[in-house]
Amino acid sequence: MPDGASNTLVRDVLTSRVYDVARETPLELAPRLSRRLDIEVLLKREDLQPVFSFKLRGAYNRIAHLRPSERARGVIAASAGNHAQGVAFSARHLGLRAVIVMPTTTPEIKVEAVRAMGAEVVLSGDNYSEAQLRCDALVAETGLAFVHPFEDPLVIAGQGTIGAEILRQSRGRVDAVFVPVGGGGLISGIAGYLKALLPAVKIVGVEPFEADAMWRSLQAGQRVRLEHVGIFADGVAVRDVGETTFRIVRQCVDEIVRVTNDEICAAIKDVFDDTRSVMEPAGALAVAGLKSWAARAGSAGGGERLVAILSGANMNFDRLRFVAERAEVGEAREALLGVTIPERPGAFREFCAAIGPRVVTEFNYRLAGREAAHIFVGLRTASREDGLAVAGALRERGYAAFDLTDDEMAKLHVRYMVGGRATARNERLYRFEFPERPGALMQFLETLGGRFNISLFHYRNHGADFGRVLAAFEVPDSELGAFESFLERLGYPSFPEGDNPAYALFLAGNGS
Repeated sequence: MPDGASNTLVRDVLTSRVYDVARETPLELAPRLSRRLDIEVLLKREDLQPVFSFKLRGAYNRIAHLRPSERARGVIAASAGNHAQGVAFSARHLGLRAVIVMPTTTPEIKVEAVRAMGAEVVLSGDNYSEAQLRCDALVAETGLAFVHPFEDPLVIAGQGTIGAEILRQSRGRVDAVFVPVGGGGLISGIAGYLKALLPAVKIVGVEPFEADAMWRSLQAGQRVRLEHVGIFADGVAVRDVGETTFRIVRQCVDEIVRVTNDEICAAIKDVFDDTRSVMEPAGALAVAGLKSWAARAGSAGGGERLVAILSGANMNFDRLRFVAERAEVGEAREALLGVTIPERPGAFREFCAAIGPRVVTEFNYRLAGREAAHIFVGLRTASREDGLAVAGALRERGYAAFDLTDDEMAKLHVRYMVGGRATARNERLYRFEFPERPGALMQFLETLGGRFNISLFHYRNHGADFGRVLAAFEVPDSELGAFESFLERLGYPSFPEGDNPAYALFLAGNGS
């Protein structure tokens, strides 16, 4: 940043009011992860804040600086997560009215947490964007002071106090700091402060591949709005980043690392192993990025001292099942394969002999024909390369083997559906996402209507704000145009999966 802007941010950080409510969180060694990576890994424990998230810092700093006339009217925010709790907690501490607009899809536990802090909750829309529109209307109607989650200098400065603590607690001995990135408020505050006082430190942002607005914006040289945002790491699921935060990131951040959902799940497990605390997906995002960065040639074993921000621990208990299932894949300790074996006595035993003395984590099979059988199998592995080598060795022995470890449809749906083939004709397969709320599945089915026959359907609740469905329809070629119009009218994000190898192996109808 230009010197003037840099000096202003440093001053705003040093004069922040965060410690009226926030605590200075510890910077703790992660011994198991450090040994495994041969690097000193330090965890900045923002999950230990009173609202279990760093968001309290920025929210309180902004509200504490309101003019008396603004305080008299109260504050308002749009949020389904940690920012909502930060604003509600801050307003209660200062004795102010608080209104929080939340999507109707927000889990009840989050809604009740905000209400318990004395805030008024307005439920509106199926997603953050729709809730924000309602929030904007209420600001115009009531004059309530809007507290932005990231695009505000005082919010950025409040988050920047984390950088000041890291500098003091590490005594300046830190090589890189890994920061989760959503709208960019957290990384802007930390990067702006640290780069002004410790220019040599690397600042590395971390985003999920499916919510990478900052990475795409940096690549384009201007802010980019995402058409679709993945919602697994909901704490960073934004369509576009802030104008101010983008400017600071361009000037102060060294790079952005992107990670998969499976890598995030593995990082949640890593943090649990070292701290016995369970992070939300966005809360473990920085650890996932640190591991990916350290795995590059020449990074590991170099004696670096790395810091990862644990940004929050507001985890839905229902989501733990999904995390547990995917952590082993994310850690490259499990490979998922689709394998074709002969349909004859002894073939299964021969297959087991071919994979050798490995732990089988999953095995799905049902008779589907008299010539060959298709099996979905999970195997314990030592690394990603090890899993690829297993698939290669099976092919060398004459088996048709597909590596499905990175196939999202196979992991979300197919592994629970292996059961023989259908007689569907002209089948068209799609994945859908729809807002997850009471009655949402029935509404989704009603929206589908009866125009096209449904030949396959799989839904499984993952404890997220959005539901995921795999559905197939019998659609003759002559009606493809009408079907495409139907999908457009449906209004839900949809992804064609007809060419997916897991579908061809296990689910495709005989008449397709």
